[in-house]
Amino acid sequence: MLSSITFSDERILAVAVPLAIAFITTIIGYILRQILFKSFTRWAQKTETQIDDIILESIKTPSILWLIMLGLYTGVIFSNLPERAVLIIGRILFILGALSVTLALANMLARITRVYSNRVSPTLPGISLTENIIRVFVLCTGVLVILNSLGVSITPILATLGVGGLAVALALQDTLSNLFAGFHISLNKMLNVGDYIRLETGEEGYVMDITWRTTKIRMLSDNVILVPNSKIAQTIITNYYFPGKDLAVSVNIGVHYSSNLDEVERITCEVAREVMRDVPGGIPEFAPSIRYNELGDSCVKFSVNMRAKEFTDQYLIKHEFIKRLHQRYKKEGIVIPYPVMAINYSQEGAK
Repeated sequence: MLSSITFSDERILAVAVPLAIAFITTIIGYILRQILFKSFTRWAQKTETQIDDIILESIKTPSILWLIMLGLYTGVIFSNLPERAVLIIGRILFILGALSVTLALANMLARITRVYSNRVSPTLPGISLTENIIRVFVLCTGVLVILNSLGVSITPILATLGVGGLAVALALQDTLSNLFAGFHISLNKMLNVGDYIRLETGEEGYVMDITWRTTKIRMLSDNVILVPNSKIAQTIITNYYFPGKDLAVSVNIGVHYSSNLDEVERITCEVAREVMRDVPGGIPEFAPSIRYNELGDSCVKFSVNMRAKEFTDQYLIKHEFIKRLHQRYKKEGIVIPYPVMAINYSQEGAK
C-alpha cells in the first residue's frame, strides 16, 4: 500500500513540477513584459516618428503568445518526457513561434508602408495592393526559412515553383493582368487614393483603394464602383486632382440687349468676388472675370470664371453665385430674358 502511494506521488510530482515551472516562467516573463512595454511606451511618446509606435502595437498581442510558448518549452525541458518527445514538442513550438513572428513582421511592415509610403517613396502609394504584396512576400520568406531550419531543402521547392509558376501564369492571365495593371497605375502615379476622377464611360467619384484586382471608386451618391485594373489602365481618365486640386468654375449667363454691358461686367464681378470670399470652397485671392462670347437670339451671352478648391466645391459655389446674382440683377434692373425669338417689324419694314 505504501509503495503504491509513493508511486502515485511521484507521478503527480512528475506532472506538477513542469507545470509549475512553466507557469512561473510565464508569470515572470509577463511581469518583465509589462515593465518593458511601459518604459518603451513612454519613450515612444516622446519621439516624433511613428515607427516605434507601430512596432509596439504590432508585437503587443503576439508577445503574450511568445511568453506562453516559452513557459511551455521550459516546462517540457524540466519534465521526464523522452528525449524524442521533447524534440518533437520543441519543433512544434518553434514552428508556431516562427509563424507568429512572421505574421507580426508582415503586419508591422504593411502598417509602416501605409503610414510612410508618401514620405519614404513617392512611387509607393499607401494602398492595399502594396500592403498585400509585402505581406505575401514576408510570409513566403518566413515559410521558406522555417522549412530550411527543419532540414527541408528549399532548392527543389523553388525549382518547382518556377516551373509551376508558368502554368499558373497561363491559367490566371486575367488575374495577373489586373495585378500588374494595378502596379502600373500605382508606380506611374496615374491615380492616388483620394483623387476625384471621371472615366471615359461617364462614371466619376473618389478613388477609395487599388487592390490586387480592382480599383474602388466611391461616387457622390456613396455607391461604390469596382473597375478591373486592366480596364483602368486602358481607358481615358480625367483626374480632377492632377496636377492640383483647384479647378476653374464657369457659369454661363445671358442679359438683355438693352443692358449696359460695362455695368453688367462690374456688378457680376462684384457678386463673384463676394462668393469667392464668403462661400466655403472658394479661393478668396482669385479675381473672377467675365467674357462675352456670343450674340444670341434673345440675349448677349457671357461666361463667368471663378475658381474652387476642389471638384465638389463647385456645386455650392454655383448655387450661391446664381442666387446672389439673380437678387443683385433684380435690384439693379438688369434683365435676364426668357429664351424667346422676337420679330422686329420696324426693321423688317425698313427700306
